[in-house]
Amino acid sequence: MNAHPVNLAVRFLLELAALGIFAAWGWQQSQGWQRWMLAIGLPFAAATIWGIFRVPNDPGPATVAVPGLVRLLTEAVFFGLAVWALHDLKAEKWSWAMLAILLIHYAVSYDRIIWMLKQ
Repeated sequence: MNAHPVNLAVRFLLELAALGIFAAWGWQQSQGWQRWMLAIGLPFAAATIWGIFRVPNDPGPATVAVPGLVRLLTEAVFFGLAVWALHDLKAEKWSWAMLAILLIHYAVSYDRIIWMLKQ
């Protein structure tokens, strides 16, 4: 079920949403040029970590290969921070909605989780 196009699209949209949330949260945390640095820097840092630390062959080669458990923890922190940032931005309903979508996505992606834990 993990490779189903709808599930892959949901995952991609969740990733984009998280990056947008990091930008919005960074924007709200400061004023002036620091606001711009956070709004650009936080999503950039998150995307860099997301893209570099990967399990080999998930779906392509990894720049820095990590065990599946480490990747799952990275994803949990990435998405967990996005949910928390929404809550901190006073968007509680959206944070609960994102959490629910994430839980459903990972439940549907049980085959990927099992595969990653075996790596």
